[in-house]
Amino acid sequence: MKLALVLPLSACALSALGCASAGAADEKKADPAVSANSWYEDGQAALTARKSQKNNKKHAKNVILFIGDGMDPTTVAAARIFDGQSRGEDGEENLLSFEMFPNVAYSKTYNTDFQVPDSAGTASAMLTGVKTRSGVLSISEDAPRGDCAAALASAVPTLAELAEKRGLATGVVSTARVTHATPGAVYAHSADRGWEADNHMPDAAKAAGCKDIARQLIEFPYGDGLEVVLGGGRRVFTPSAVNDPETGKAGARKDGRDLTVEWTQKSPQHQYVWNTEGFNAAPDTSRLLGLFEPGHMKYEMLRKDDKAEEPSLADMTEKAIKILSHNDEGYFLMVEAGRIDHAHHGGNARGALADAQEYSQAVARALAMTNDKDTLIIVTADHGHTLAFQGYPAKGNDILGLSKNVDDGGALVARDAADGKPYTTLVYANGPGSVLAKRKDHANGRPAPSDDDVAQKKYRQQALIPMGSETHGGQDVPVYASGPKAYLISGVFEQNYIFHVIADALELDE
Repeated sequence: MKLALVLPLSACALSALGCASAGAADEKKADPAVSANSWYEDGQAALTARKSQKNNKKHAKNVILFIGDGMDPTTVAAARIFDGQSRGEDGEENLLSFEMFPNVAYSKTYNTDFQVPDSAGTASAMLTGVKTRSGVLSISEDAPRGDCAAALASAVPTLAELAEKRGLATGVVSTARVTHATPGAVYAHSADRGWEADNHMPDAAKAAGCKDIARQLIEFPYGDGLEVVLGGGRRVFTPSAVNDPETGKAGARKDGRDLTVEWTQKSPQHQYVWNTEGFNAAPDTSRLLGLFEPGHMKYEMLRKDDKAEEPSLADMTEKAIKILSHNDEGYFLMVEAGRIDHAHHGGNARGALADAQEYSQAVARALAMTNDKDTLIIVTADHGHTLAFQGYPAKGNDILGLSKNVDDGGALVARDAADGKPYTTLVYANGPGSVLAKRKDHANGRPAPSDDDVAQKKYRQQALIPMGSETHGGQDVPVYASGPKAYLISGVFEQNYIFHVIADALELDE
């Protein structure tokens, strides 16, 4: 029985405050009396839905942890509007798939050494139950970043390791390199998140016994190993003597090992694919390694431009669930929308929101394929960014456009700032789009964005502080949960608490 069947109410009724459907919204605009009644009725429906919720205190057979990299509350709100507007709606009354989950909380994201965190430390907290330093993977804070010997003595068990030891199937899905910070924390222990291939490591670290992250994925020693790994990052798995099948460029490894070949040599079921054709052909009974780009996968808004073609996040999530579901004991799966973060770093809100929209669709796909009676799904983020709403745009105004509201004649018009120039609704506190950067187009002060400018896919929102790459934010991030033990997700908690909820749900013993 799916969540939608358990609570057969509209998205509006399932939200905490209630909202109107698109049709009801139009009716409200036409009739103030209907407006008041409709909003009131939606509120009552939301209350009834909340009061009818029953906590599922049973243990989970399966757990899926979704991590939207950099998906803070502002990104969620903007993505919600973007998603609705992509279907011709106003957008504000829309809800993303996971916003209909019955349990919502906030997690505190700081690392033990940084107020504003990085993805390695935050992912490690969720996957090991222990907060740690910035830049390290699944080791305790006892080990300084870059100290191989200390890292070897400070490894902390991950959810994937514990799940494999208990006989569960395990998987990793990411639109980033599968050796990047968040996916890497699932299966690797490293003194430095940058040690993705052997050529990225200091000779002293290799001599001391530390292994690169890609090698740790292939040599994962727990249970019968990972069942499915899907994402980007081919280059760190292949040697310099092997050219990439898509780009023709050499691999990154200096040790001569082709880890994709080593994966296929594990058993007849182990398959390696690198494009959509191979992905679609791989049977659900395979043990699948899919690496669809030399580096990170394409942004969702550019994915169809990829000449070799690559699957969407929702497609990879579906494939992973099908493969993992063959294990009767259950499974643990981590799914990351890694490129929300990367688009934010580039000051490109459109890219971030398109990837967040696809992330919501991946969650919806998982919901449709699983049973909320035995599968716990947690949707969260690792950290935030500096994205902000500004001005007083009219309801339904293009979330990626200029900030506009209604003039006396009823037309939508852009409102100028105090410098006499228009501005967008979404901006960043810092980043490459800074209006204070010393550039030729800034000779006359802040550039005046036009409708044509902001409609471009790669448009960079204006920002304040000049930075080559927009930075993370230190705000709390939302956590949404559905299924067994989901009631334990409530209030405000430390990020490492998520591990403990999952471990309890799966009855994992260290």
